[in-house]
Amino acid sequence: MNSNHFQPGDVVSVRFGGVLRHYGVVTFGGRVVSNNGRLGGVVSQTCEEFARGRPIRHHGSSNPDDAYKVTHRAHRRIGYDYDLTGSNCVHHVRTARGQSPTLTQYVRATAITLGDMFRRP
Repeated sequence: MNSNHFQPGDVVSVRFGGVLRHYGVVTFGGRVVSNNGRLGGVVSQTCEEFARGRPIRHHGSSNPDDAYKVTHRAHRRIGYDYDLTGSNCVHHVRTARGQSPTLTQYVRATAITLGDMFRRP
């Protein structure tokens, strides 16, 4: 899937480390804003830079009326530091979508990670 298929506010991800997923928010101009531990924090990249040759998975769109708010929140966080447990890519996406991190998020993220680890591609 290339950047032409995505709309601002869409949530996308790519696999990394074989079993985990890295999430980001599509913004205007075919860019993705994500909290990237490898790059040290929240960055804006082209879809190609975000994917690094890996297939991009689409996880849903924002309500068209909310797309501006979602992309604006994502951009406001550019430059924030990365922290695995307190400020990671999942937290970034939830914040951009106006959702607060919850205990359920931690449990769900653990379950998804374990599921991804044992699911075959």
